[in-house]
Amino acid sequence: MLVEERFEKIINIVNKRKSVTVQDLMEALSVSESTIRRDLSSLDTRGDLIKVHGGALAITVKAHDDEIINRKILFPEEKKRIARCAASLVHSSDLVYIDAGTTTEYIVEQLSEKNAVYVTNAVSHARKLAHSGFEVYMVGGRLKRVTEAVIGSTAVDFISRYNFTVGFWGSNGIHRKTGFTTPDHEEAEVKRISMAHCKKKYIVADSSKFGTISPVTFADFKSAALITDRADEGYSDCRNIIIA
Repeated sequence: MLVEERFEKIINIVNKRKSVTVQDLMEALSVSESTIRRDLSSLDTRGDLIKVHGGALAITVKAHDDEIINRKILFPEEKKRIARCAASLVHSSDLVYIDAGTTTEYIVEQLSEKNAVYVTNAVSHARKLAHSGFEVYMVGGRLKRVTEAVIGSTAVDFISRYNFTVGFWGSNGIHRKTGFTTPDHEEAEVKRISMAHCKKKYIVADSSKFGTISPVTFADFKSAALITDRADEGYSDCRNIIIA
């Protein structure tokens, strides 16, 4: 069997089953353990699957944002744990950027530092911060209905004027090679610019996002710390992961 033919069979098996062991692939393809491990390493490098200890996981491709009302009901306890950890990182005199998103909204609800200043591109975040007595600045621009994020060139220009000391961003996908991803290129640009103007950068995302890839990368995997509820298999060696 040619190498590319074997690669194709492995990818098909992994995508169909979502997760497989080395033993599963050895039996399905009638090849040695060393061959399978070598193939998995090559396919992981190519970005066709995620190699983990003892096997491989399928990559989920997500091209569109879910409605925010649907995302709010997903993994609430995990998001609350992540939010408490993130909120504890805000200190007096910080200039804080808070990205739009359901996990970051939980952060807003956990904040207690009134001597910090907050900037956000989410209408709901700005409203909650203002009602709670925080000093908050709202990013201007076009409002994206699905995510309730303010995006576009006006938003980018506004954010570019600031130098944030700490910031928190959501992500639709987490992958070691493709990094942190989102479906919309304009939303990705707002994330990218705000991160470029921030000293301490934190991605906040529950563990369901591991192995998911959306169309646009807004940050490399190692460019920010990741606060999550647990590290997915295959990421245990990553020093930039903070378990809430």
